[in-house]
Amino acid sequence: MDLGLTGKTAVVTGAGKGIGLAVCRALIAEGVTVIAGSRTGSAELDQLAAGGALISVLVDLAEVDGPAKLMGHADAVGGLDILVNNVGATKIRLDGFLQITDEQWADAFALNFFSGLRSTRAAIPRMIAKGGGNVVTIGSVNAFLPDPAVIDYSAAKAAVWNLSKSLSKEFGAQNLRFNSISPGPVETDLWLGEHGVAQTVATASGVDFETAKATVVASQGGFSTGRFTKPDEVADLVLLLASSRAGNVTGADFLIDGGLIKTL
Repeated sequence: MDLGLTGKTAVVTGAGKGIGLAVCRALIAEGVTVIAGSRTGSAELDQLAAGGALISVLVDLAEVDGPAKLMGHADAVGGLDILVNNVGATKIRLDGFLQITDEQWADAFALNFFSGLRSTRAAIPRMIAKGGGNVVTIGSVNAFLPDPAVIDYSAAKAAVWNLSKSLSKEFGAQNLRFNSISPGPVETDLWLGEHGVAQTVATASGVDFETAKATVVASQGGFSTGRFTKPDEVADLVLLLASSRAGNVTGADFLIDGGLIKTL
């Protein structure tokens, strides 16, 4: 299937690993020039950059001016067609709501909400100048599955979904589309890394890593598929939403969670 993405330019945030890296690879395979924003970079991004289809930009998107600096790199390659807001992270709050400080709330929103807001705000004029464009934002099932252990992250992701929907209404007439994706647990460092959710749960519960991972899979009634989502599966959904094949899809959110969410 031809997705019609050849020759387009995309910015991907949080591109150094996990979902962001998978999205970069998928876009390049479709003939897209990718500007990859990450705080520290990675060896994998360096390898992709060596191929000539990716520009790796080191930037802290939690800083106020970081997103605008990143979007500015699109000007040197003919403008911007696609923005994938992927950057995000969470910290497990096992001590409860009353122990979360204002600074911790601010940090959670700076990275998980304001980074995407500012990136989108800087991207919109560039997309309008190209005659249209697509913004795909990676949210989370926690937007509608609030969890006290990630209460600040959950609230930020709910705001992300709301923003995407609002922007789809305001800019639809200018040929801009805004959609979001809500993954459940994905095989990334966020969940399975040395300091990820599963290891944090294991340490707090006094169990081994594999037991904690199995507990996640069994939570909320269990994954219907019995496994975590793969980053490449999220990337494939990004490709579809960014393409003309989904040309009349906007203001929507797409769940990819292995059947974790059981409600309609």
